[in-house]
Amino acid sequence: MRVDGREIPVSGSLLQPRIRRTSDILRVVLSALSVAIVIAGSLITRPQWEALERSVSGIVGFLTPEQSNLVYIVYGIAILALPFAILVRLVRRRHWKLLAGFLSAGLIALGLFSITGTGFSAPRWHLSEPGQVHTFLSQFLDDPRWIAMLAAVLTVASPWLPARARRWWWTLLLAFVPIHLFVSLVVPARAALGLVVGWLVGAVIVLVVGTPALEVPLEAAVRVLAQRGFRVTAFRVLRPAARGPLVLSASTVPQPELSAPPDGAPAAAETARKSGESHSPDNELIIEMYGANQRSRGMLQQFKRWLTIRSGEYPAPFTSMRRAVEHRALMGFAIADLGLASNKPLTVAALDRGWMVYAHTVPQGRPLTAADGEPTLARVWRALHSMHQAQISHGELRAEEIRVLEDGTVLFGGFVQSEFGAYKVRFDSDVAQLLLSSAALFGTGPAVRTALEVLDKRAVLDASARLTKTAVPTHVRKAVPDAGELMKSIREEVAAQTGQDRIEAAQITRFSRNQIIQLVLLIGLVYVAYPYISAVPTFASELRNLNWGWALLGLTVSALTYVGAAMALWACASEAVKFGNLLLMQIANTFAATTTPAGVGGLALSVRFLQKGGLGAVRATAAVALQQTVQVVTHVVLLLIFGALAGTSTNLSHFVPNATVLYLVAGALLGLLGATMFVPKVRKWLLNEVRPQLADVMGQLKDLARRPARLAMILGGCATTTLGMALALWASIEAFGGSTTFVTVTIVTMVGGTLASAAPTPGGVGAVEAALIGGLAAFGVSAGIAVPAVLLYRVLTCWLPVFCGWPIMRWLTAKDMI
Repeated sequence: MRVDGREIPVSGSLLQPRIRRTSDILRVVLSALSVAIVIAGSLITRPQWEALERSVSGIVGFLTPEQSNLVYIVYGIAILALPFAILVRLVRRRHWKLLAGFLSAGLIALGLFSITGTGFSAPRWHLSEPGQVHTFLSQFLDDPRWIAMLAAVLTVASPWLPARARRWWWTLLLAFVPIHLFVSLVVPARAALGLVVGWLVGAVIVLVVGTPALEVPLEAAVRVLAQRGFRVTAFRVLRPAARGPLVLSASTVPQPELSAPPDGAPAAAETARKSGESHSPDNELIIEMYGANQRSRGMLQQFKRWLTIRSGEYPAPFTSMRRAVEHRALMGFAIADLGLASNKPLTVAALDRGWMVYAHTVPQGRPLTAADGEPTLARVWRALHSMHQAQISHGELRAEEIRVLEDGTVLFGGFVQSEFGAYKVRFDSDVAQLLLSSAALFGTGPAVRTALEVLDKRAVLDASARLTKTAVPTHVRKAVPDAGELMKSIREEVAAQTGQDRIEAAQITRFSRNQIIQLVLLIGLVYVAYPYISAVPTFASELRNLNWGWALLGLTVSALTYVGAAMALWACASEAVKFGNLLLMQIANTFAATTTPAGVGGLALSVRFLQKGGLGAVRATAAVALQQTVQVVTHVVLLLIFGALAGTSTNLSHFVPNATVLYLVAGALLGLLGATMFVPKVRKWLLNEVRPQLADVMGQLKDLARRPARLAMILGGCATTTLGMALALWASIEAFGGSTTFVTVTIVTMVGGTLASAAPTPGGVGAVEAALIGGLAAFGVSAGIAVPAVLLYRVLTCWLPVFCGWPIMRWLTAKDMI
């Protein structure tokens, strides 16, 4: 590279990977979305848009035919000359690579609109077409081929054009919309399609060809540093521009002709020259170059944080890349004043083509390593504590940003996410990051112990709650091997050293995972329940013919199912809790199980109740697992028994899939099981979590075999639950005058219960109703009886207990029973 008559060697690649060109990728994505919107709009709402365009055209179309022709002639000449003017400019400036992209974009856009269902269709423009404005120019301008070609070539050339010319030429191209309206014509949908397709073609070509922003303005950086008193003799690329800036090492010598720094030069540069540091021929500076792609990526990250993360978790967003780089330099000065900065900022300046340069001294010391020992780690914690006392947060405490001098002094680098005047949330984030980085080097025990020696116990506890994937910055997590498991180990170590039972993870997102799941489930619930909500008027009209005696019997039997469930769980828990409270918990359990998919909320509530009743966590979980196991076994046995009874008098073939479907399902399940065994996390979960639970349940089952009274109580409770639900449905059918056998209703009810446990909707809403109505119809029950009977059954067994379960759960919570 030659700058002002001097040769400055540059070692290393300055090219940016194509997958990191954020601005160019965004252009392609936005243009593709525009094409999809125009096509969807043309297919869905084209008649409405055409009617609106005709209406607007009738209002603003005030030009006479002669005036319209004149406007078309003037605009047509200008728009025809536009691509040729750009072409001449590219040739004169010898942009041969750009010229190839320019021509390719135009030809591709023309070719795309020339392909029809019958083959390739060439443009057909005629000079002798009669009509008001159907001249050669109007034919030319109304053709989507020309619009697409203009949009494509202008997209390719725009980054290389002067800003003023770029704005005028895009305005000229987009002016076809009002011109069509003024001359009383409708803007054809194909013209809008040509515009967005041309933009997409040009955006893809730009991604291949590149933009001026990819050309690093090193010459301008050399001149800026020369003005600051640093004469660059060579550049060496330390890190190509990718997720972050382009980082270079610059070898410099002092400027002999400058006896004093120019106006505005940093005092740090003058101090360095006076101390003789800049007179060394081997003196180096670190140069960071920020381009347009870093600005685009930063804007996307800021938008993502604003959308997903609570305010205050990150520094306030910056309106421009210039403000972000200046903030980093100012934070470097602030931390240097504390004596904790490993480097000193030298200059910040804006360069050509939207680039920014930030120069600072080479970081002092060496990165923190495991060989430094716990005394050095204690000094790191004290240095961070001093920074926090000055109301400064660091924000990105990776091990490589922590430097150690020969005398043991600890310094910090980075400062990209630093903030002055920070508050507790930011300080907790710093402590969590340092816990993670130090634990990766020294182990969880020494890292936590040293933090507790320097910091307050409350500060370490609050910080450890932020050791989650969302709360810890991405750069910090990626710098640590197996960060997820390490964060879990640190939380356990903090709990052990502080005497805490468990540490709840802090929520830093605007919406928690549970809130998102609940929203999705609510939408799904409304969707699947809508057909049954629409049947409520019919159900209300049928209530006039309801036999209230059978309905009361159904309600009584439904209540008995909770007695059976409480009895089964009471026996599984070895009668260690009060039966009355357990019965109330079963009613509250209905609310928790119905508002969560597959009843997981009910299981969690049962475990929590047993723990509050005095059982340990392992024993409570085993008791609930034992009850569920016996319930499943009882359900399957009863299904087989009643299926055999029903099979003697009823054709059940329509309930059994054909052999092909069964083989496919079995193959898919076996394939899924085999695939999961190759995933290390799944194998670890099966070995460490599932296998101990299964072993405990098997031990409980063996113990039940030796205690027949307890086994009979559990089996009786589980059978009461299953058969009670079937009897409630049978009573509901009889209440509306239906007639069917109890065996048939039991088969239908158990199939519906199986679907309820598998359906992803809360309480199986939608799936259960559909299965019960379809099952009753398959056994000959008319829809006029099946629909109101199933709705009554669901009111008695699901919705009434849900409304009763909510206040009972609140009461149990107030009494500290759950």
